[in-house]
Order: sequence, then C-alpha cells, then structure tokens
Amino acid sequence: MKTQARVVVIGGGVVGVSVLYHLTKLGWSDAMLVERSELTSGSTWHAAGGFHTLNGDTNMAALQGYTIRLYKELEEITGMSCGLHHVGGITLADNRDRFDMLLAERAKHRYMGLDTQIVGPEEIAKIAPITNTDGILGALYDPLDGHLDPSGTTHAYAKAARMGGATIETHVMVQETNQRADGTWDVVTDKGTIHAEHVVNAGGLWAREVGAMAGVYLPLHPMEHQYIVTDEIADIYERSEEHPHVMDPAGESYLRQEGRGLCIGFYEQPCRPWAVDGTPWSFGHELLPDDFDKIEDSIAFAYQRFPVLETAGVKSVIHGPFTFAPDGNPLVGLVPGLRNYWSACGVMAGFSQGGGVGLMLAQWMVEGECERDVSAMDVARFGDWISPGYTLPKVIENYQKRFSVSYPNEELPAARPNRTTPMYDIFDQMGAVWGAQFGLEVVNYFANDGEDRYETPSFRRSNAFDATAREVKAVREAVGINEIHNFGKYEVTGPNARDWLDRIMAGRVPKPGRLSLTPMLSHKGKLIGDFTISCLSDTHFHLTASYGAQAYHMRWFEQHAQDGVTVRNVSDTLTGFQIAGPNARKVLDAVTRDATDLRFMDVRAMTIGTTPCLVQRVSYTGGLGYEIYCEPVAQRQLWHTLWSSGQDHGMRPFGMRAMMSLRLDKFFGSWLSEFSPDYTPAETGMDRFIAFKKNTDFIGRAAAEAERSNSPERTLVAFEVDAQDADVQGYEPVWVDGEVRGFCTSGGYSHHAGKSIALALIPRDHAQDGTKAKIEILGQMCDATLITTPLYDADGAQMRG
Repeated sequence: MKTQARVVVIGGGVVGVSVLYHLTKLGWSDAMLVERSELTSGSTWHAAGGFHTLNGDTNMAALQGYTIRLYKELEEITGMSCGLHHVGGITLADNRDRFDMLLAERAKHRYMGLDTQIVGPEEIAKIAPITNTDGILGALYDPLDGHLDPSGTTHAYAKAARMGGATIETHVMVQETNQRADGTWDVVTDKGTIHAEHVVNAGGLWAREVGAMAGVYLPLHPMEHQYIVTDEIADIYERSEEHPHVMDPAGESYLRQEGRGLCIGFYEQPCRPWAVDGTPWSFGHELLPDDFDKIEDSIAFAYQRFPVLETAGVKSVIHGPFTFAPDGNPLVGLVPGLRNYWSACGVMAGFSQGGGVGLMLAQWMVEGECERDVSAMDVARFGDWISPGYTLPKVIENYQKRFSVSYPNEELPAARPNRTTPMYDIFDQMGAVWGAQFGLEVVNYFANDGEDRYETPSFRRSNAFDATAREVKAVREAVGINEIHNFGKYEVTGPNARDWLDRIMAGRVPKPGRLSLTPMLSHKGKLIGDFTISCLSDTHFHLTASYGAQAYHMRWFEQHAQDGVTVRNVSDTLTGFQIAGPNARKVLDAVTRDATDLRFMDVRAMTIGTTPCLVQRVSYTGGLGYEIYCEPVAQRQLWHTLWSSGQDHGMRPFGMRAMMSLRLDKFFGSWLSEFSPDYTPAETGMDRFIAFKKNTDFIGRAAAEAERSNSPERTLVAFEVDAQDADVQGYEPVWVDGEVRGFCTSGGYSHHAGKSIALALIPRDHAQDGTKAKIEILGQMCDATLITTPLYDADGAQMRG
C-alpha cells in the first residue's frame, strides 16, 4: 500500500468513488481511496438506484441533471455497464398546493434546459397506466428520470478513477486522522500510515465517526428506510416497454419497475432513526429486520393509488439505513476551522447527486472554487452552534417531509426555538410570528390580537399580507423598529487591518467615522460576500453581512489570514436594533445628544439613554434609518429607551416580511438571491462599489477588470408585474418576444407602491425602461414592464438627508 498521496478519500461508496474519479479528471492523479470493507459497503449496495432531477434548489437540480448525463460517459470511458434505465418519471399532484409546486418547478426548468412537462390525468393514464388517477389534478413528467445498477455504477466510477491514475485500497480500516503543523495529514490505518496533503471524508454511514477522528462534528444522522420488490405482475411484464417511475407525494412513496414486477419505497411518518449513539464499525452488507408495522398506512394508501399491488406477492424487502443532514442536502466542501479537510457526506440521494457532488468538490479542491453556487450543500451552512440534539429532530422532520410540498414561506417547527436573543419574550408577547435563520429565532411579522400566530404555508399571498402591509406603512409614514441580531458581524483589528481589508474586499475601505459598501470576490471574480465596512479607527473595523453566511465568511477570512490582523466573529456578542422611517431622527434625538449631525454613512459611538452603543446611519429599508449596536446584556434596556421615545412618533415593530417588501421599493438586492457565487459584480450592479482606483491587488481584481472592459451579456433589472394572488419567489422565467430570455432572482409585493415587483437577470440589450415582458408565475403568463425609477425616495433625499 502507498504511504504518500496528494489526496486520501475515506469511503468507498458511490460518493467516494465519484470524488476520486473527478479529481483524476481534473488532473490530480495522485489520489487514493481507502475503504474498510468492499466498495459499495454501507448504504450504496442496498440503494434502490433511482435517479431524478427534481429538487427545490435550482443548482442542486442542475447538478442532478449533470449526474444523470454522466452515466453514459462513464460507460463509454470504462466499457462497463451502469445498468441504465431511462424510463422517465411522473410526480403526482392531488391538491392545489402540490400542483402549484409542480408548476413552479416546471417554470424553473424552462431556463435550465430541462425538458419537463405538466400533464393531466388522461396523459398520466397513458404514461403510467397502473396509476389510479382519481383525485389527481396533474403531474410533472421528466424524461430523464430512471434507475440503474448501484454496484455496477460504483465500480464504473472506480475503474474510471483507476484509469486516471488513482489508487483504491479495500479492507483498509482508518483508525486516526492527525494533522501535522504544516497542514498536511497522517491517515493512520490498520495497514500503515498514509501521509496526504488533503483528506476527504466520504464515510457515508460512518461519516460522523470519521469526522470525530479530526475533532469535527458533522450534523448527520442515519434513518431506517424500507422498500419492497414484488413478485411478477402481468400488467408490468406484458407491457411492450418498461413502466416509468411514479412519485406519489400524497402516499409518501416512489415506484418503479423491477424486472417483471415493481419496486416501491416509502418515506413514512412513523419513521425511525438508526444508530443514535454511533454507527457500529462491524456493520456493512447487513440489512435491518423487516418492519411492516411502520409502513402499514403507507401500503394501504399505495393499494388505492396502484391497485395492482394489492394482489402482488412480496419477493423481497430491503430495509437499510441512509444518512441525512438536517435539511436533506449533502454536506460538501472545506470544513470550517480545518485546513485541507473536506466533507463529501450526507448524500442520501447518491445516484441522483453523487456525480454533481464529486464534480463540485473536485473543482473546489483543484481550482479553488466551484463553477456554480453550492451554498445549498456547503458544509459551512451550519455553524458551530449545531449539536446532535438539534440534528436528530431536524433529520426526522426532513425524512417525514421528504415528499411534502416545499413552500417558499414555510417555517419548519422541529428543534425550535433553539437560539434566541434577550428580546424573544418581549416580541413574543407582542404577537411575533417567528422564523429561523442559521438556528436563530427571527421575527417574520407581528400579528394583532385575534389574528393567527402562524403563517399559512403557500405559493400565493399568505395570511401575513395584511400584517406586513401595516408594518410597511409604519416605516414609510412614521418609524419602525427591528432587531438586527440576524446580521453577521465581524471585528477586524490590528496594525495591518486596513491593508488586509483592502486586499480581501473589492471596495473602498473608509476613513475613521465612515462606512462603505463593498463586494467580496472570489479569485475568479464571483460574488462571495456583500459587506458594510465601518471604520472606528485605522486599526479597528466593524463588518456586517448576511447572518447565515458567517461560517462561510470566517472560513474565507481564515484561509487568507495575515500577520498583524485579528478577525473575530461577533455575530452573537453584538446585537441591537435598527430604526427606520421619516421620524427615526426624532426618536434618536430624544434619547441622545449626539445624533443630530450624523450624516448618511457615518458611524459613531454614542450613549443611547444609559446604554453605550455603536450607531451607523444606513438602512436596508431605503429611507432614513439607523443601525444601533450594543452588547446583548444591555439590549432590553436599549429597547425600553427606544420604544418609550418612539411612542410619540408612531413607532411600531416590524419583521423580515416587511423588510423584504421595503427593499423592493429601492430595488435592493438580497444575499443568495441577487448576490451569490453564481453572479459577478457587473451583472448585478455591485461593480459600482468596486474601488478600481485603489492601488491594491485585491482578490478577484483581474477578473473584475476584465469584466469592466467587456460588459457581461446579462444585467439585473426590476419589473412591475401584473400579478394576481401570487408574486415572484425566484427563478421564474422571463419571456421577451416569445422566448425565455432570463429569469427572476427574487420578488414580492411592494406594499408601499401597491405593486408586484420582480428582480431579474436578462440580456443587457433588452434592459431599457419600459421593455415589455411576460413572467411565468405558477403556470400563468403575467404581463411585466421593466422599470428603472425606484418606487420610494427615488432621488435619495430621505436616505441621505
């Protein structure tokens, strides 16, 4: 066995061999995979082997499409069969909400190049004739759906990797992973120690245990999963072609042909977690005991949907564990806090996602970044606050909702409230309707007495509409107050702090007492952060950005650390409020002596009432506003000071639903909607904040300069939409002159203007004021007009005055 390798991949399931293959494909041939048993041991060997493109996240859907198309390439490269069955598949909808979800997904697929179709009951009966269509409104048909041979596919990946120069060692048990002072790793096995520059944890069912060897907690948990293979069924084997897949969300089931019978699996409600205290190292090619009791109701429902099952005999039962992350997506990427330690875990849909996961991780390792935004599966999307006590109930919840409708406004209840601020009980008593971000409770809106304290999940305007309108009105006409705990906050100090910020950030670093807005760019010029920099002194800076990206940002800061600079994540040790609206200055003037001369983009230490605060004159609501920061122990006192002063000026609290409506009035973008690693500064208008004149080779400068010389083809614009009861959520196609020419990044209802607004990326040559378009919302072609004048404070007089 080799004792030296550039990369050691731990785990020989489909994900591990995919990572290995893609590393060799991108030129890293000195790669090695070690597996404690045989390839496919763990979840891979007993997988049902189905694949599909449907996924609520468009980048995940695109990667699933890549995975499916990759299989024919593997067959051509290796001469081995993956056992491909491209039979197509349908996803059924038995109610309006499910059908709305399918309409929304079909719309996204238009600009993604996926050839899916909405079909009605008569067409369903022709495509999948064993389906009882009683009560079915329609379905989404995808010709790419199918299934394969899990073992054959895994070995095809392995052969392709070996052909690229990689080494695979089976029956090698990893016992320790120890990092050396230079950042490289010693992978200690029962056959000797391997010295590697990089380690990839593709441990599958054992990923938690492998991670623990490096001092890492990966939020994963195995769940028991069961599917059944029937005896021969005449309605199946007498067909001239293979029966397509059928996903029946109402019955929590998936079904496909298996030989001359059927295979049907369930995501049942009375589900069971497995190996709560850790996966036994002795487990491998075993199965769990059959358990028909937990799927009894699911089987009864399946008999109604697929009557041929009722008289079919059971040929075999496959009952085995799969790992899930709390949100169901994989955990992929560089593990925060460690150097050269990579995760490729939690890929429960390995034959739909394994190829895309392998490609993205290999690109990340070899090229420094991925070709597309992988935030949905980035291991950094969970912070160091996450624990096994949080992971388990969220994994159970995700399993139970695997086939449920995924609403854009839904707030899932498991393991909540988890993290709260000192304001939680005060806001709760005021009627707060809560959401969660990065594990933290955040107010979405405030319900009045007699109104539901629960927002109904919907693709259409919800019961939060009237409450949001009230809060927007208060901010636009008087003054609103909102907690700012859900900003990511960083303190940068040291003699080289300014020079470091000049290199890390593309924008201007402000002078003492001032703020600046700046993008943070990847080396290839993609947007990886949207920051406010506050200069307290030449050696002391305060940064704010998206709260949910703090682990991602800290990982980047640590990768680019510099002597003489200390970066501290103070996201949860600095909190406070923002006040916004035409009366905001009056409120502040009444409680401090220092606010009158505070200019737009100023920052200053102040005493508000009795509380020492940091105050900056900036607002995401688009008008006059202030952000006021304090320590958590002083937050309640600060609240009473501001709230008491605000009563004379019409103050009322507002939440995130109002915030997202208010920002539309000014066409302000939002992180992971308008601004993400999928986009560049010039595409989104963020290039106006790049300091091209500064004499610093900031990260991403070469790419930004090139884009400046050659404008990108698409640009971010705003549309007024003639919508009915549903607004743009994101990724709806934009039609111009009868063709799909772009897509929406986000949208919603401007309660101030009384208009439905969409932000979208379209070709630059169509981006003229008044351009007519159509935007497809839930299957309806809505008229849209491009607008360039903000709906509020168009000249900036309120914001800057």
